[in-house]
Amino acid sequence: MQVSRREFAKKAAMVAAGAVATSTALMASNSKPSSENGDSNNGVVVGKSRKKEILYTKTAAWEEFYKKAK
Repeated sequence: MQVSRREFAKKAAMVAAGAVATSTALMASNSKPSSENGDSNNGVVVGKSRKKEILYTKTAAWEEFYKKAK
């Protein structure tokens, strides 16, 4: 009984290692370097959203912050 369990454990470990190696090889072959991606611009990702990104809105709180920061 012990021999068959050991053989099963060995075979299961080999199959698992083979699956990991195969998946790793597939992932490596499918990935492109970031320089080849068409949707990046000099390392900056350019989105496709129509919304305008608002980074700063002039408010009283910001004015107070800037006065204290000077």
